[in-house]
Amino acid sequence: MNIGHKIAWDDTVLPFQLDAADIRGRVARLDGVLGGILKQHDYPPVVEALVAEMALLTALIGQTIKLRWKLSLQVQTKGAVRMIATDYYGPEKEGDPARIRAYASYDPDRVTDAPPFEQLGEGYFAVMIDQGKGMAPYQGITPLAGDSISACAEAYFAQSEQLPTRFELSFGQSTEPGEGTRWRAGGIMLQHLPKASPFVSQGEGSGEVLQPSDIVQGDEAENWSRVNMLLDTVGELELVGPSVAPSDLLVRLFHEEQPRVYDTQMVRFGCTCSEERVRQSLSIYSMRDIEKMTTDDGRVTADCQFCGAHYVLDPTTLGFDNDGNPDV
Repeated sequence: MNIGHKIAWDDTVLPFQLDAADIRGRVARLDGVLGGILKQHDYPPVVEALVAEMALLTALIGQTIKLRWKLSLQVQTKGAVRMIATDYYGPEKEGDPARIRAYASYDPDRVTDAPPFEQLGEGYFAVMIDQGKGMAPYQGITPLAGDSISACAEAYFAQSEQLPTRFELSFGQSTEPGEGTRWRAGGIMLQHLPKASPFVSQGEGSGEVLQPSDIVQGDEAENWSRVNMLLDTVGELELVGPSVAPSDLLVRLFHEEQPRVYDTQMVRFGCTCSEERVRQSLSIYSMRDIEKMTTDDGRVTADCQFCGAHYVLDPTTLGFDNDGNPDV
């Protein structure tokens, strides 16, 4: 991709609804967010592509959660890329940006030139929502299936939420004269709005992992099929959006479906790590364990996997004493 400087709709999510089809959706464009995530690491290009896809999915899905909630997506596998983790922090208050962070764990010796999804292998896709103190967290998982992480997310919504969902994503490295390369991503999420609780009879459907076609019928199925065919016509550059604003893209694709747009949500790269959180995580260890972590120069160090922050702590202020009390 050859794309110019930063655009007004970079790092935004635009919610919309197609009134004629009872379908809602979001258009997301990421630029600076991906730069903030990926510059912390020296990932191979195929790993960067997987992280970019996960971050884009996180922005699209996360826009639905409430203020101050946290959405986490995670892929765990037995492949070369062992884990990809993303967090989306809902805005602290109306008008604030949401924050996204992400990282991947991989085995450099096993990464190949094969397509990104083939680096994963057997595993699962998980969605977790933290609603805050006093509330039980929500978690749902589905096996990795299909040919992309977005296909896994579609299967998750069909199987766990019984909500027909479609993602169309585009992401890659853009080039600018004199400025090198950077990652950009854009995508659309569609989700059916059922008039009643969807139901799938036992013994019907496509098997263990449901597909959207299993849980829409009649006029709803016709609406869903029609809107998906319209989305099939979108181009990769239209999704990434260097010259097409999200609202203009919706009119291009869905003008006969009466698109209605809502307030744009800004998103930023952001990490919640701090020395206090590091101390809290180390407080479960005994003084003997802390001694084993201490470097030759008498310090305990910790690095944040998400943002690369480096913490240096005094071991005498960490861990438990012999009575099991925090020694701080």
